[in-house]
Amino acid sequence: MNYGDAPEIPNKLFFRIGEVSSLLGVEPYVLRYWESEFSALSPKKSGSGHRLYKRKDVELLLRIKYLLYQKRFTIEGARQSLRTGDEMEPSPQPSKPSGDPLVEIRRELRDILQILS
Repeated sequence: MNYGDAPEIPNKLFFRIGEVSSLLGVEPYVLRYWESEFSALSPKKSGSGHRLYKRKDVELLLRIKYLLYQKRFTIEGARQSLRTGDEMEPSPQPSKPSGDPLVEIRRELRDILQILS
């Protein structure tokens, strides 16, 4: 599957969070948030506590970014898509009765703020 304008992943064994952040074009806190939302993401920790992502983790992060940013899936929709392997359509959102995308953005920002505090 082509994930839009996905960058080429360097041929390395491990990547630090800053490298992955630059590679994907998202802030490190976004990666940490995605770790809390997607159980398949579990980078190792170095002796000093730094996250070390394997290539498969980076590929999964590229897929998550594609689902969230390009396909416009919600976190739950992306989670479901990763489980089923179906990336065709976002799942319907029972938690968003108004249909207003700003409501969902506000909810996700509140979730991120709660994780950060």
